[in-house]
Amino acid sequence: MELFEYQDENCRGRIERFDYIGTEGAKKYALVYLPNGYDTEPQRRYDILYLMHGGGGSPDAWLDSCPFKNMLDRSIASGRVKPLIVVFPTFYKTISTRKDGQVDHDFEHASVLSFQEELTSQLIPALEGRYRTFAEGTDPASLKKARTHRGFGGFSMGAVNTWYACYLHIDYFSVFLPLSGDLWLYGEKGGGKKPRETALALKDAALKNGIGPKDFAIYAATGTEDIACPNLTPQIEAMKQLGDFYQFSEDFAKGNLHYLLAEGYYHEYPAVYQYVYNYLPYLFGGLNEE
Repeated sequence: MELFEYQDENCRGRIERFDYIGTEGAKKYALVYLPNGYDTEPQRRYDILYLMHGGGGSPDAWLDSCPFKNMLDRSIASGRVKPLIVVFPTFYKTISTRKDGQVDHDFEHASVLSFQEELTSQLIPALEGRYRTFAEGTDPASLKKARTHRGFGGFSMGAVNTWYACYLHIDYFSVFLPLSGDLWLYGEKGGGKKPRETALALKDAALKNGIGPKDFAIYAATGTEDIACPNLTPQIEAMKQLGDFYQFSEDFAKGNLHYLLAEGYYHEYPAVYQYVYNYLPYLFGGLNEE
C-alpha cells in the first residue's frame, strides 16, 4: 500500500457548505469539495464521490480527522487523479438520546435506513442540481443515466451506509468504497454472521436492476487490527465465491471487486484515508467513457 504524506500545495480546491432539506423536513447540510479550476472552467463536468463519516460523526469528520483535503489537492494537482467533486454528508437526522457513552446500534441502523431514503429522493437531486456533475437533470431517469460518474463510500457506519447504497441504489451509483464496515441486512455485523446470504442478496439486488459484472466496481478495505475486520472479511470472501458475478482482482484496474487488507492498521480516519488515496486513481477510469 502506497502511503500519502502531507505536502503543501498551491493549487488548492475549496470547501463549501451545502444546505438542504432532508427526511421529514429536517434542515441538514453537507460539505462539498470543489477542485481547483472549478470556477474557471464553467463548461467542465465532474465525477462525484459521496463520502460518509462513521458513527458519532458529522459532515466535518473526514476533514477534521485527517489531511483529506490536502490529499485531494495533491492528487489532482499532480495529475494522479482527475478533478472530481467530493461530498461529505451525514446520515443523522437527530442525535442519540443515550447518555452512557455506549453506541446505540439500533439508532445507528435506523439512521442509516432513513438516510438511504433521503439520499436519492432529496440529497442527490438537490446537490446535483447545483453543481456541475454529469447528470443532465435531477429527475430519477437523468440521475440514473449518470451513474457511471457517481460513487459512494464511507468509514465504519459509513461503510454500512455504502453497502446499503450498493444494495438499494446500485442503479444510481457505479462505484462503492466500503471502508471498515459490513452490510447489516441480516442484523448487526450481518456480513460476518451471514456472509453468504449477504453476498447473494447484494448480487440479486444488482441483477434485479439490470446491473451486470461490468457495470460496477467495489473497492473495500480495512486493517488487520481493525474491529471491523472479523465481519468485513467473511463477507468479502463469500462474494469472491460468486466468481461469475464478483470478479476479484488485486490489480485495482481489473475486475469489479477489490479488498485492501492493511497489515497493522486500526479503526481510525488516519488509516482509512490512506485506503481512499490508493483507490482514487481507479474509481471512475474503468467505467467512464471519455
